[in-house]
Parts: sequence; structure tokens; C-alpha cells
Amino acid sequence: MSVKTKTEILDAAEILFAEHGFADTSLRSITSHAGVNLASVNYHFGSKKMLIQEVLRRYLDTFIPAVGNELQMLLQATPQPNMQQVFRSLIQPLLLLNKTRPDGTAIFVRLLGRGYSESQGHLRKYIMFHYGDVLKGFVEAVVLAAPELEPSDIFWRLHFAIGTFVFTMASSKALLEIAEADYQQAEDIEGIIHRLIPYISAGAAAPTVNI
Repeated sequence: MSVKTKTEILDAAEILFAEHGFADTSLRSITSHAGVNLASVNYHFGSKKMLIQEVLRRYLDTFIPAVGNELQMLLQATPQPNMQQVFRSLIQPLLLLNKTRPDGTAIFVRLLGRGYSESQGHLRKYIMFHYGDVLKGFVEAVVLAAPELEPSDIFWRLHFAIGTFVFTMASSKALLEIAEADYQQAEDIEGIIHRLIPYISAGAAAPTVNI
């Protein structure tokens, strides 16, 4: 079975996973969308879990090393960065995904959101095993930017940031249409991300409120 078939399966799977979620997308719907048989999925991936991991890997293999490079350059230039500088290290890696795959940035963020919102424990283990060093490095940079925050505060704020990114990217097409129709702003995905970074950074660095 050809590499072309494998690519067709991955292309179909990422679209359906992003639109409907991992749990609600059956292998049969993927094979129907890709125009292949079920044996092709079993041959190339072995299981649905392995297919999910491979779909994410196509993005993570580009995104994570790019984040690592951005963080390294940032910390070499600024040993104690502020929060906005840390989050800005994600911009170019995210935009790079649009060059890797059509509409890659938005699809990747939606897939990431599916992984967080659905019960996909294998995916978290997979990501931490293969990409954990860079992810831990990002968290360490956040700590440098806000050393007064407790680890639990950082945990919550990073997940709030992910949620904001996911919701915005999932709604990006509608938001771009509204911005143009109601406010005469011709924005694109890059513009949305540049608007998001200051907002998320401010939330992540906000003073802790005692409850």
C-alpha cells in the first residue's frame, strides 16, 4: 500500500478530527472520506490511537522544534523575559504551520483543543514523551516571567490560555467575516494571533486574587 494512501488517510482524519472530535469520528467515516478501505488504516497505523498520534505528529514535528529555537533565542537575549515576550515565541512557530499544511495553524489548534477537552490520555503521554523537554522549557520561561506565581496558578493560567486559543481558532472564519462586515477590518489568521498574544499574556501575568 502506497505512501499516497497513507497521506490521504491522514488528510481525511485531521479534517474530521478537527470538526467532530476524536471520539465522534469513526474509522469508517475516515476511510469513506479518504476513499480507501479499512484494511489500509490497519496496515499503515494499526489502531485509531496510532492514527490520532500520527495526525498530531505532522504538526508537532514542525511546531515544537520551532518553539524550542524561539525560546532559546529569547533567553539568550533576555535572561528574564516578560510574559508577552514568552508568548510571542509561539507566533512564528504557529504561522509556520500554514506553510506546512493548508490552514494548518487553525487546524492544529483545534486538534490540540480536542486532545485537551476529550478523554485522550494516550495523546498527552505521547506528546510529553516525544516533545516534553521543549514544553517544560516553555513552562520554565513562564516561571521566569512571573516568579511570584504559584505552580498551581501557572497550571490554571496556561490552560486558560489554551482554551482561549482553541475557541478563537475554532471560530476564526466567522470572526474574520464579522470583523470585515461590522468594522471594515480585513484581518487574517496572523492578525488574530497578534491580537491574542497581548490579551493572553496579560491574563497569565495578572496579580493573583486571594479567594
